[in-house]
Amino acid sequence: MTRPFRLRLSAVLLVLGAGFSASALAHNPMCECKAIDAEQIKCTGGFSDGSGAPGVTLDVIGYDETILVPGKLGSDSTLTFKKPGAEFYVLFDAGPGHVVEIDQADIEAP
Repeated sequence: MTRPFRLRLSAVLLVLGAGFSASALAHNPMCECKAIDAEQIKCTGGFSDGSGAPGVTLDVIGYDETILVPGKLGSDSTLTFKKPGAEFYVLFDAGPGHVVEIDQADIEAP
């Protein structure tokens, strides 16, 4: 093997290795919802790497799949909404592979 070929092969392997390590650092979506009181719920979204999720879609959806409260997380990565009268779940949707569903039964009481 000639020296220039080995150098090019090393450069290719270095680039491939960097690509694989970047995917190993991928972050997972996280969302938590807590009841503030009997009528208000506050949800906070973000990622496992500690980054926030401002502007990410967070919808409150009825069991019949109707959107009861359409929303997006604010600049502080939170959304507060009035608790619906119907059964519901919260859908945090940061794109393909980055979705979290929280059923109303899993929302912490005040």
